[in-house]
Amino acid sequence: MIMELAVEQWDPLHSRSAPQAFWSTSNFGEAMPGVMTPLGWTFWGPTAERATRAAFGSMGALTRKESGFPADEQDRVCSVFYGRVAGRVDFLVGIGDRLPGTSGAAVAEQVVGAMPPELTSSPSRRRWPVIALRFPYSFATIGRKVRRANAETQQWWLENVGKTKDLSRAEATRQFHEAARRFEHNVTVQGIHVLCATQPVYEQLRRLVEGAAVGEVTSFMSGYGAHAESAIVTDMWAASRDRLTIEEVVRRHGFHGPREGEISGRVWREDDTALRKLLEGYRALDETADPARIEGRKRQAREALERKLLASLPRHRRPGARLILRLAANVIPLRGVGKAAFLQSLDMARAAARRIGEHLVDESLLDDVEDVFYLTTDEIVTLPRDARELVVRRRERRAYYETLQIPPAWLGQPTALDEPEAGDTAPIVDVLEGVGASPGTVEGTVRVVSDPDDADVELGEILVSPTTDPSWASIMFVSGALVVDIGGALSHAAIVARELGIPCVVNTRIGSQVLRTGDLVRVDGASGRVKVLKRLDAWQTINES
Repeated sequence: MIMELAVEQWDPLHSRSAPQAFWSTSNFGEAMPGVMTPLGWTFWGPTAERATRAAFGSMGALTRKESGFPADEQDRVCSVFYGRVAGRVDFLVGIGDRLPGTSGAAVAEQVVGAMPPELTSSPSRRRWPVIALRFPYSFATIGRKVRRANAETQQWWLENVGKTKDLSRAEATRQFHEAARRFEHNVTVQGIHVLCATQPVYEQLRRLVEGAAVGEVTSFMSGYGAHAESAIVTDMWAASRDRLTIEEVVRRHGFHGPREGEISGRVWREDDTALRKLLEGYRALDETADPARIEGRKRQAREALERKLLASLPRHRRPGARLILRLAANVIPLRGVGKAAFLQSLDMARAAARRIGEHLVDESLLDDVEDVFYLTTDEIVTLPRDARELVVRRRERRAYYETLQIPPAWLGQPTALDEPEAGDTAPIVDVLEGVGASPGTVEGTVRVVSDPDDADVELGEILVSPTTDPSWASIMFVSGALVVDIGGALSHAAIVARELGIPCVVNTRIGSQVLRTGDLVRVDGASGRVKVLKRLDAWQTINES
């Protein structure tokens, strides 16, 4: 049944949209997964808005006025509907029309797969002089800012997160404010890096590779050495060989875990049960699966491709090509470095919020520690008189939102559908088309997973998921291939899959809905195609006969 819910002041998880706004949820699933909690959204939302505008402003694409935080929620580019976070595609199309070397239509294709008929692209050179002045500075300085933010945040997290359990309510509140400040800084730095460095360098690399007709672009984006996105796997491997304790793995990576982008998520620092279970799977692997060996093979393959590409070019083009390849090696791996910094900031806020919740329960102001996540960032500091009533109403409303589904893209105010039972209305398809993110072809049995801590993936199975975050790297390592509903060539799933040497297809949109655990599929990580060879029902029929 189709429905449209009224926007109510007490509910921070549903907003009003301007009639002309075109929205998409596909950009935000990795960072802000599923239905947010009130504290999760009010912690993320203003920061995402300011960071997005700051990133485009740093390159000169926005005026000073446009770079500011809009007072009217209908003017914002990041909002929430039925608990799901969405971004304004029409805003991004307008930015694309201002940037040299691209267009609004090209940006729309990257975000939602095609230019929506409701939107128009009107390229303009008006901001080019400003962009020409600001962009080189942003590009030249952002890498250093990412590394500095990561180093400072990591030290702060390591030194303080374990002390939170002993803080007074006032001290925990100060930690929450400090975490929010660092979080906004780190998300902004990450946004500038992605928009001013990663995306432009990737686009130049893509054009170079396609023009030379040597390999495909994702083959040139791996074998860069251990980095933030794959360090979990490297350390888990060391622990499986008794070169590192599981306690040290948690100490280093404890800010990761299920739904780590949602402040209420239970990360490994709080519960390492699933991590210990995964370690047994790593111990069963032989030495050929050593991540260091895989990385070495990927590096050799990339370097061989680079030599072949350079040899195919005229001499006068080789210096420019070498520059692009060098920039890719320096810029692309930094994407995970920036992400680790803002996740550590978020985890400090998570720890502070739970400590505040403990105090509020001790003071008989809340009934349960987890109730704190149904308050907003303002309410967690100044508790409203009707806090208990608000928590009850918001819990019920959020639970209701989880029973609904909304379209991946829409114009104006969205309408929701009652969520059907799994598989009841999913379309039957034989081939899924997505984005090839890590080359290679593998056949295997599907394992559909929505929560890596609840997964029981067998070695070599095809991992199919709506989205992934860095905590998935440890489970991806034992998979034969990866198929994800959202993402692009620079998404988390793509980066880690390439470093692990497993085929990966992203942006299938409906893969986790139309595939079932037990289906037999062929995954082609170069073309972005997933072909169903036999369905679960067919296997059951064979087994029963």
